[in-house]
Amino acid sequence: MATAELLTGAQALVQSLERVGVEVIFGIPGGAILPAYDPLYDSKIRHILVRHEQGAGHAAEGYAVATGRVGVCMATSGPGATNLVTAIGDAYMDSVPIVAITGQVGSAAIGTDAFQEADIRGITMPITKHSYLVKQAADIPKAVSAAFQIAATGRPGPVLIDITKDALSSTAPFEWPGHVALPGYKPTVKPHSRQLREAAKLMAEAERPVLYVGGGVVKARAFEQLNRLVEVTGIPVVTTLMARGSVPDSNPLNYGMPGMHGTVAAVGALQRADLIVALGARFDDRVTGRLDSFAPGAKIVHADIDPAEISKNRLADVPIVGDVGQSVTALVELMGEAKTNDLSGWVRYLDHLRERYQPDTEPLEEGVLSPEYVIKRIGELVGPDAYYATGVGQHQMWAAHLLPHEQPGRFLTSGGAGTMGYCVPAAMGAKVAHPDKPVWGIDGDGCFQMTNQEITTCSLEGIPIKIAVLNNQVLGMVRQWQTLYYNERYSNTNLHTDRLPDFPKLAEAMGAVGLRAETPQEVDEAVKQAMAVDDRPVVIEFKVHKDAMVFPMVAAGTSNDDIKIARDMAPEWEDDQL
Repeated sequence: MATAELLTGAQALVQSLERVGVEVIFGIPGGAILPAYDPLYDSKIRHILVRHEQGAGHAAEGYAVATGRVGVCMATSGPGATNLVTAIGDAYMDSVPIVAITGQVGSAAIGTDAFQEADIRGITMPITKHSYLVKQAADIPKAVSAAFQIAATGRPGPVLIDITKDALSSTAPFEWPGHVALPGYKPTVKPHSRQLREAAKLMAEAERPVLYVGGGVVKARAFEQLNRLVEVTGIPVVTTLMARGSVPDSNPLNYGMPGMHGTVAAVGALQRADLIVALGARFDDRVTGRLDSFAPGAKIVHADIDPAEISKNRLADVPIVGDVGQSVTALVELMGEAKTNDLSGWVRYLDHLRERYQPDTEPLEEGVLSPEYVIKRIGELVGPDAYYATGVGQHQMWAAHLLPHEQPGRFLTSGGAGTMGYCVPAAMGAKVAHPDKPVWGIDGDGCFQMTNQEITTCSLEGIPIKIAVLNNQVLGMVRQWQTLYYNERYSNTNLHTDRLPDFPKLAEAMGAVGLRAETPQEVDEAVKQAMAVDDRPVVIEFKVHKDAMVFPMVAAGTSNDDIKIARDMAPEWEDDQL
């Protein structure tokens, strides 16, 4: 029997990461994690030195969303680790598989308030799938193997590995465990056949069914199965913010995004449905509005890999626990043999809503760009093959509606946490994952100022992303609420970005190409200029109107039936057509 190789914990960590197939790590070295950076110097793993740990976390998310693989970020103890918390929380809310590796003070110093000590495991306990505090070099390979298994299986999510400095520095025989047995962790993957048959029966009997598709379909990479189900059944579809592109927008049965800023057709479909088939969705408050008034006449089929989500917010008539890809595959087979109702009247009604309530992209006043026009034009010029990342706020909602969502897994955004600053580093992660694909970020002037330092990272690392900064000079979504509900008392939402910073100059100072557009003609010219650059990042500032508002809108705490298509205007549902 061969003698196991004697390695330092740091060497074991790097070799373990190589064994699980890690290609890239986003991180920043520091005292406690420094031993790990020495063997990383000789590793085939690419390390990207970010400018802030939050950027490392979001970049790992962007890589994970764009590939379906586990993203990796690394930081030192104390503030390095706590700077990862926002990205870890974001990944937890949106079920993104990442592994965060942090250094920790020496095991003898834990609990003494040592320099740069923080109980990062305790801090992140509520926002990780699992976490490890490793104090022995010999335990590192098993922790790495288990962490990647947990992050990627079942409902994906973030896992933390916190390693003490003495564990990284000491030596132990390296023994790779391979697949690790994890008692108590047995995600249900295969859905129950009886539940599937019951779901198919309800789908066949329904007169106004809707497929409510969430981010779980993206995580399961169940796109082909889903589109086959739509084809076989002819059932209308709504896709949440996290599922845009899973069914092409060009499919006439796709009625867009439901919820607080959803389309009238998508909101109306859910509210008037007699059956909702939820696939990898969690009945989030942004979709349901006031829960007791949500879809009052609908029975619920709820398919999700996480049993904790079933009936959490809305009681499921038919619960299906298992991999959503397997569930949809089975439903395709069952529905292919079923005799279903004629849904043409239901589809005509939803078509009418879609045609009547199209988004308006015209400027509010002559000579001032509308943000909607800018986003729509970027999508038309760049095309559906690109990866698009967004920040959070008004531009995020417009991007969800107006970009060409024709291909699955191409839309990266922060849904559950709504994290400003997500765009730039997430776009960086996606571009590292797919260097041959165009990657565009749609950002706001508020979001961009939170993580724009990662443009420097992209310049130095040769990551030519394109970032469109919609400069409306304000925190747009907050200002919209102040306009609607706070008597136009604009307390602390003016960013003064008409004066500072000068975004093109800032971009150039970070090694990027800086452009500006203020008219419709300049929009096309700037986007085409950006598309011609492939050796460094590009930042385009689009000066847009500060009073543009996102409609439709369901005010927080109100019913979806109270959706507004303009400030004082509700849609005419014309239910007599049903």
